[in-house]
This record gives sequence, C-alpha cells and structure tokens, in this order.
Amino acid sequence: MIGRFDAKIPPGPLAQKWRNHRDHSRLVSPNNRRKFEIIVVGSGLAGGSAAATLGELGYRVRCFCFQDSARRAHSIAAQGGINAAKNYQNDGDSVYRLFHDTIKGGDFRSREANVYRLAEISNNIIDQCVAQGVPFAREYGGLLANRSFGGAQVSRTFYARGQTGQQLLLGCYQALCRQIAAGTAQMFPQTEMLDLVIVEGHAKGIVTRNLCSGKIERHAADAVVLATGGYGNVFYLSTNARGCNVTATYRAFKRGALFANPAFTQIHPTCIPVSGEYQSKLTLMSESLRNDGRVWVPKRKEDRNKAPGEIPESDRDYYLERKYPSYGNLSPRDISSRAAKEVCDEGRGVGPGGRGVYLDFADAIKRLGEHTIRERYGNLFEVYEKITGEDAYKVPMRIYPAVHYTMGGLWVDYDLMSNVPGLFVIGEANFSDHGANRLGASALMQGLADGYFVLPNTLPNYLAGQMGKRPSPDSPEFRETEKDVRARIEKLLNVNGTRSVDSFHRELGLLLWDKCGMSRHEKGLREALKKIPELREQFWHEVRVPGDGDDFNQSLERAGRVADFLEFAELMCIDALERDESAGAHFREEHQTADGEAVRDDENHAAVFAWEFQGDGKPPMLHREPLNFETVHLTQRSYK
Repeated sequence: MIGRFDAKIPPGPLAQKWRNHRDHSRLVSPNNRRKFEIIVVGSGLAGGSAAATLGELGYRVRCFCFQDSARRAHSIAAQGGINAAKNYQNDGDSVYRLFHDTIKGGDFRSREANVYRLAEISNNIIDQCVAQGVPFAREYGGLLANRSFGGAQVSRTFYARGQTGQQLLLGCYQALCRQIAAGTAQMFPQTEMLDLVIVEGHAKGIVTRNLCSGKIERHAADAVVLATGGYGNVFYLSTNARGCNVTATYRAFKRGALFANPAFTQIHPTCIPVSGEYQSKLTLMSESLRNDGRVWVPKRKEDRNKAPGEIPESDRDYYLERKYPSYGNLSPRDISSRAAKEVCDEGRGVGPGGRGVYLDFADAIKRLGEHTIRERYGNLFEVYEKITGEDAYKVPMRIYPAVHYTMGGLWVDYDLMSNVPGLFVIGEANFSDHGANRLGASALMQGLADGYFVLPNTLPNYLAGQMGKRPSPDSPEFRETEKDVRARIEKLLNVNGTRSVDSFHRELGLLLWDKCGMSRHEKGLREALKKIPELREQFWHEVRVPGDGDDFNQSLERAGRVADFLEFAELMCIDALERDESAGAHFREEHQTADGEAVRDDENHAAVFAWEFQGDGKPPMLHREPLNFETVHLTQRSYK
C-alpha cells in the first residue's frame, strides 16, 4: 500500500494538467457501469454531489449518513458563500488569481496542481448549481451578485444571503433524490460507519451500525468513498455540528490509510464568544460580515467594560485596518484570529472574561442604510440576537475566534485515492487543497468540485481493473472486521465507570485548545503528549456508558467517537511537534517575526506530513511528500 504513496500528478505545463488528464470516465463503458457498486460514506455537499453524479452516470451507489436525513448531513452549514473566478465584477479576477490567492492563503503548504484544478473547475460549479435552481443572490439587473471574503482583493464569492451552504446542499440533495427514484442510488440514513474492510489490500466495504436498532451490518462494494467532513469537534467546542467526528477517517487510518497534516486546524475569527462552561457548541458568524463590519477594541484597558457607544472614535483601535492596511478587515482567517487573541491577551478584550472584540456595522448602516444590511445578512443578525439577546443593528456584535475547519485529512493522490487502493476521500475528509489555512468560501468550492467533477472522472480509472472482484460480505475479512467492531462496542459497555462521556470530551478539548490551539509551542505540545495517554487510560477505566448495544443508544454513539478522539488527539500533537515551523494556522510561538507574523521553514518543511499507523501503543511513522512549486514562488506571506 505504501508503495503507492507518490502523488500521481500528470506532467506538463501547470495550466494543462487538468485538461490533459485523460478522460477516465471512458475506461468503463456505460453498459458496464451498472455492474459496479460504490459505497459513499457521508451525504453532505461532497458525498451528496458524488453520489448523485455517480448515479447519474449509471453506477449503483449506496450512500450512508448518521443523520436522520441527508438534508442535515453537513458539518458546518457554511453560510457566507462559494468562490469562483468568473470575474463578473470586472475587477481583475481570473483562474490564475484564484489559484494564487489559494496557494498564498494556505501559506504555501498545498499542492500546486490540485489547487489549479480546483480554480479551473470553480466556474463550472456555479453553472451546475444555477441549473439546479440554487437561489444565488442577484444584482438589480438579474446578474449573479458577488461579495468579498478574507485573503482576496476581488469580489468572487457567490452567495445566497447567509445560508449558502444550506441552499447548495438542497441542490445536490434533490439531484440525489432523483437518482434514488431512478433506482441507481440507495440511501441509508441514521447508519454510522464503524470500520473499513480491506480485502487483499483493497478497500472493499464497510461495517456499520444502525443507530435506531443497533444492528451491525456488512456492506461490500467495488470501491469506498469517504466524504465524512472534518475533525474539529476533537476540541469539544467548535462551530461544527455536534455529531461531527473523526471515526470514519480514523478507522481508515488504523486500516493502513495515511493521515496527512492532522495539526492543520483552522480557527475562524468571527464566532460568538463562549459564554459559560455549560456550552457544548459555538456558533459561527459568517466571514461575509467582515465586508461591512469593522473590527475594533478600545485603545485603553480601562475602557473595556464601557458600553461601546461610550467609547469615542478617537479611543477605538481598528487593529486589522491598522496592521494590515491592504486587506484590513478582510485579512485571512489565521491572521485575523491571532490578531484578536493578541489584543485580548493585552487586556483590551470586551465582554465576559475579556474574550471578545467588536464587529461594528454602524458605518455601513450610515452609508448604505439598514435595509441594505438586512438584505445582505438578515438571518445572521437574527441568529446573533437569538443567542445573545443583543440587536446588532444598534450595538456592535461581539466575536472571538473558534475552531471551524480542518485542513488535514487522509492523504490522497491527484485522483483523490488514498494510498489504500479503492479508498477515495473527498471534501474536508482529505487534506488536498487548502494547505495550512483555508481561505473563506473555499470549503463549498472544494466539496462540490470533488463530488461533481473530479471523482466521477477519476474513479473509473480504478474500477476498470476491478470487474468481477467484489467480495462477498460473508468473506473472512468482513467477518473479522465485524468481530472487531463488536468487541469494541462490548469493551465500551463493560467499563461501567462513574464518569460521563462528555466530561472526558470536555477535558480533552480544553487540553487541546490550550496546548495545540490558536498557538503552540514545544513545551506545551510535550505536556499534551504526556497528558493525553493518561486521560485515555482514565477513559477506559472510568467512563460510564448506560444501555446496551442492541438498541437506540446515543451514549454509546458518543462514547465510540470520543474514544477515537482520544487517540487522534495524540496524532495531532505529534504532527504539530514534528512540524518545527509556523505555517498558516499552525503557529509555533518559537517561529515568528518581531511583529508576530508566522515564519516558515521551506528548506525542511515544504512538505506534506503523512502518518502511517504502526499499531496500538506504537508511534506512527512519518512519510514526507515534498511540495514542488513550478509557478508560484515561495515568499514570506504578507497582507500588509
């Protein structure tokens, strides 16, 4: 399996890499497609679009999600928009500029070829979604509207008010429903993948648990596609949906798939601050708000407890506009997050505990009128008021950074296949396109590019050699994997301790946030690597999981996911310790400029760090994939 590690990137000029990539879809004739069965795990944007497109092409698809409906199968419900290089605003945008902004935004830690392909496909995504009826915002004359997002100086983000991700999800969901009605796709809601089945070195199926009945089932196929989102909930508090977890990708990792860059976790600067220890989730305020909202804190510590209206303009520090005049409030997420932490650490943060900064719309309302702001962001203001009880049209929002997205994921080649043949990984579940920091409005772009366009063209290259090789679900490999799953469930139920699952998860999340969160340093990471195994040991001796495994049991679901988080957290910290540099969202305090900017080590760390499982209790093995830059020149990233 490890012999397939080298990325299959086609030769030739960068601009031709995707166009000249052979049309894999021709390798399996339309008459033969119905003979192949494909499992898609996850039915959000990436999984739903992939299942719908593969069904449309004639493959037989089985799609799994642990939610009660695919309409709820999204990790973040990205609100702000989706990028595409159509240059409708005639402000100088282009495919190359989107490509360059994405490489730079990721702090030069992503593959050139993958990112260029993504930028090229971006325009087709908009056409696809408009054809599906996605209600993108439009200008007065009827043309599609655009707005700006962090890390870009052009307006390239298409949006549907503040609910873009939901509308895009409904678009691919209706396409999936069409294939379900046609009989090419079959949906398995409320079904969780608990392990991957490997047969003769190839991924050939999964073992699942029905979350309503508790029934363990085996499913065999010709290929497996993981589209299960990210692992941000390892921090306990995040903007992710509460059910998001690492189980599917971590199970694949323990079956031989390489896990790449697990320490690359994005902190979003625009979230509602934590209000108390009782909280179990954080709420995202879309980055789109930074188009019209201005971020500031008081200049003096003694003013932090004053009402914002009592602080005159001369006593306000618009710190992003001051530090990054070229991008201002639309500076990239990692930079904006660290800048917010810096002013709060100085004692100038606002709100309870001093962990907040103001996002102020007074200037925009004065300039454009409240009606225009309501049209652009109305539902976001409603969400904010429901949670905080404050009217952001009258007083500034209070925001603070929070865990949002994960750039790390299973390693994949140019065809989106992991080092395990037959295991394809798409969307946020893979590592491929965002480097060390994702630009805003690029998550939806990657998920739909992978699902609608890339995977349907690359999957046939693998399937062409797999005719007639699908194993029986009664084969020894499936029976052995099911045995492992049952033993793990039994072990969780038999601990019979006194501590709740959530108490362990909360303790782990706080430890990670302190030691491997917005900033890291060697001492803290080594402390975390000492404490995580101790916490894991306590979990297996003290956790209490009531009920049994043969019925509806949400405590059991959560226990299995937290058990995987307790192992995965160690891998995150190992990766963060090994990457002895600062890059994007991975900010090592030992490596920064005099004014607090990240300092990369391109000579030693311009590479993908991909980790191979070596067995329980053994350290993982590191593989490095060098990153080669043909077009973009490595430079110190600057947004000033």
